[in-house]
Amino acid sequence: MSGNDLHPSVQQFKEFVNKHPKLVKEVKDQGSSWQPFYEKWVLLGEEDSFWDPYREEVVQTKRREENKEEEPSESNNQEFMGQLMSMVDKVDLNKVQEHIQQLNGAVQNIQSLVGQFQDMKKQLPGKNQARSQRRSPFSFGRD
Repeated sequence: MSGNDLHPSVQQFKEFVNKHPKLVKEVKDQGSSWQPFYEKWVLLGEEDSFWDPYREEVVQTKRREENKEEEPSESNNQEFMGQLMSMVDKVDLNKVQEHIQQLNGAVQNIQSLVGQFQDMKKQLPGKNQARSQRRSPFSFGRD
């Protein structure tokens, strides 16, 4: 498939990637997919602070100067969203599912134990009543 056959947004993303060699290096080093970066690019845009680690030093300096002019709260919100997005990307859903299944198994085991104890508790008073109904071999303790 040639570059001309690509969707225009994909072509623009390719141009964006070509301008950010650090991004290419990280994807190759990590062995990760381009899909999450493409989705972030579509959602956040090219000028978001999320891309700062992948920019060349000249572009980063220019970006810092622009951020000084912006309101601090807007910059903080953008940083927070970038951090949140990176944290969400780092979550391995398979591991989360495994932990949930282990927790579910533990809860089931606890429920089983509680049920067994309740059954034992129900059986114990019945045994005590049977013992008290039996005659004692020692008659001297009674009046």
